[in-house]
Amino acid sequence: MITSNQLRAARALLNIDQRETADLADLSVPTIQRMEASDGVIRANVDSLMKLVSALEDAGIELINPGAQSSSGGRGVRLREHVTKPKMKMKTVRQPKMSSSRALERAR
Repeated sequence: MITSNQLRAARALLNIDQRETADLADLSVPTIQRMEASDGVIRANVDSLMKLVSALEDAGIELINPGAQSSSGGRGVRLREHVTKPKMKMKTVRQPKMSSSRALERAR
């Protein structure tokens, strides 16, 4: 489980904004915004949560859950050592379809 505070802290440690977080997790920006607006533990569908947690872990974030080894015992976020800025996924840009008459003109 991840809380909205952990998500915001993870973004701060990675120095990325909501759009970059959405790109990393292959989610929409409004989804990230809703997650961050949650009160406490983020409630979302399992697939979205798994994408988010996996993307953060791939970027070097360790989520600290209650009871985990920690000086105070609460939830937290830690950045692994020697982590570079996460690479954004490249999105494919679709070319608009041509009408059949334009396609015939181009073929000539």
